[in-house]
Parts: sequence; C-alpha cells; structure tokens
Amino acid sequence: MRVATWNINGIRSAWKKGLGDRLASIDADVVLLQEVRAMREQAPGALLESGGYHVVWNPADRPGYSGTALLSRVEPRRVVYGLHDGPSEGDEEGRLLTADLGGLVVACVYLPSGSSGEHRQAVKDQWMPRFGDWAQPLRRKRTPVLLGGDLNVAHTERDIFHWKSNQNTSGFLPHEREWMGGLLSGGWHDLIREKHGDVDGPYSWWSNRGQARALDRGWRIDYLLANAAAKKLVLDCWIDRDAADGISDHAPVVAQLDLPAP
Repeated sequence: MRVATWNINGIRSAWKKGLGDRLASIDADVVLLQEVRAMREQAPGALLESGGYHVVWNPADRPGYSGTALLSRVEPRRVVYGLHDGPSEGDEEGRLLTADLGGLVVACVYLPSGSSGEHRQAVKDQWMPRFGDWAQPLRRKRTPVLLGGDLNVAHTERDIFHWKSNQNTSGFLPHEREWMGGLLSGGWHDLIREKHGDVDGPYSWWSNRGQARALDRGWRIDYLLANAAAKKLVLDCWIDRDAADGISDHAPVVAQLDLPAP
C-alpha cells in the first residue's frame, strides 16, 4: 500500500495546473491533502470521480481557506473530524481528519502557520499541545497508524537551509522545535529523517522568492510520522520533488508499506 501526503495550496488552482495527472503518477492508495481551500461542492468533479477513490472532506468554515481532504481506495470504516469524536468543535479551520481503513489508521493534519503575525502564532501555540495530547493514544495503538501532513515546523538545523537567519521565525522557533522533538521522543517515527539520517533536507517546501526552489534552499515541514506498528511495515519513504513542479510550493511525502494494495 502506498500513502502520500501533500499540501496542494488550493485544490481548484492545483487541479487546473495538472494535479490529476500528478496524483495518477504518484499512484497512492491513500492521499492526504492539506490546504484544499474549498468546500466539497467546489472541488473539481473529476477529482471526486477519478481513481476509484472514496473522498472525505473537512473544509474550513471560512471560504477559500485551509481545509483537509482524504482520498482512499479503501472505504473508511470510520472517520473522525477534528480532535474529538463528534461535532468538529475547535476545528473550524478544517485542520484534522482521521480515518480507520481496517489494517491502517491514517490522520491528515494541517497545523496552523504563525508567519502572518502574533495572533496566528498564538493559534498555533494553542494547537500544538492539543494535537500532541490527541496523538499520544494513537501512538500507543497496536494497529499501524500514520500521521501525515504539513506541521509547519522544521525540527532541526538539518530541516531548513537558512537556519541561522530563521531562529526567530515562526516554524523554527525554539519552543516549536522542542514540541516537535517531544512528539518524536514520545515514540513517533519521522520516516524521512530515519531513512536519510543526519543530512541537510530533503526539503518539502520552498519560498517563491529568491530562486529558493531552483537552488533547493527550502524547509522540511511536511511529515509522515509512524507509530511502532506502522514503522515495521515501511518499505520506503521519499519526497517527490518532481511531482510538485508547477503544482504547489510543497512537495508530496510518500511511503510504501508492506500492506496489500486494495
């Protein structure tokens, strides 16, 4: 089974740029999408009808903003919206979507960015501990669990090219990095870092300024995190930089698991 997570920076715009073809080339059985920026009824009809996917949507209340979606070739047995089982209270921005696919539980997460000002940083600072507390019971499950998405945090100096000049920048603040470290020390496995080891990158997001993408001067803020049961099933994990070209400023993160494809 193949699982991919991708911040697509607007589903309608990305579809016009060729997202459908890119998803076909990635050929994932489960796709976790962040920043869809649309209600389900605004999504391209071809997306909802193609690839044999069951589509679950968690839009933001605010039009054209945030939102997550999950595409799966396995019909989910159960879906939870937000941090709680029930009405999606506290998730008005559509930032979390969890699905039980039978032999695998997947969560699509899009944590807030604090880059636009102190108010948004405060929202992010509220989300991080709540998300961490929510994730811990999943980490302890015997069922394989993958958390995939844009966490808007670069964990270490290896995860951001210009780390020296960004130590006071949201996404690389000391308390954000400490929080990310707590997730990992608590038992979640960062699949890309564990595969690549102590190297710079590979990055998953690039600014649109200063030829950052062409020069590969990016950040790694998109993750696939596995609990111990899922970690045992991972055959490979990679960042598909080429798939992102012309579609989004983020690249998809993809994992191949030793589970039968549907």
